[in-house]
Amino acid sequence: MTKPDGLQKALLCTRAALDKKALDLVVLDVAGLTSIGDYLVICAGRSDRQVQSIAQAIEDALADVGARPISVEGVRRGQWALLDCNDVIVHVFYQPVREFYDLERLWEHAPRVQLPEPLRSQASAGR
Repeated sequence: MTKPDGLQKALLCTRAALDKKALDLVVLDVAGLTSIGDYLVICAGRSDRQVQSIAQAIEDALADVGARPISVEGVRRGQWALLDCNDVIVHVFYQPVREFYDLERLWEHAPRVQLPEPLRSQASAGR
């Protein structure tokens, strides 16, 4: 089994998050803007439990393809889970916390990845 490249990994994380009803999901291509990774996946949940569930689903989906995060932070509290997957950084926020930090504004120069269907429809359904 070959491990997924950065975009494939970002889409895998996206699919796992959307399967758990993540809200307002965006994928940003930050490869040309930073050395921390190539893609940021940002999404939100309606509760701390949903944030935890989304983060766990992403970890499980990565494990299914032989990948795993380098680091996972914040899952226990459920306010802001961060999964560092080397070339993909996933932020799963509790919705009010996401609004406060507004990472999309901080990365406003990063191009948004055009998600393939049906992910695009699912990602925009929560808005």
